Amino acid sequence: MGRKSRFASKGLEFAYDRYVGKDKQKAEAFEAELANADVARKIYDLRTQANLTQGELAKLVGTSTSAISRLEDADYEGHSLAMLRRIAAALNKRVEIRFVSLKGATPSAS
Repeated sequence: MGRKSRFASKGLEFAYDRYVGKDKQKAEAFEAELANADVARKIYDLRTQANLTQGELAKLVGTSTSAISRLEDADYEGHSLAMLRRIAAALNKRVEIRFVSLKGATPSAS
């Protein structure tokens, strides 16, 4: 049996191998983009599961509709822990942060 791919399709795996490959900087940038997209998607999912519009969530959080819109944008890089906590509290949730090992990564001494 071969190794299980972390990608949903062979096409995505091919694109990653071709454009990122073993380039550490590109891999780090790719991971950062995935993290931004994951946070944005989670905010959107939680908001829609609560049957709230962006405007309604904004009022609960004490911010603007455009701020919620930015937070739900996969390209947005300004997610702050404080804002995520405010959103979580408005949705009767809490923020949980985990640090997980990267496959094949070795800790560096700093």
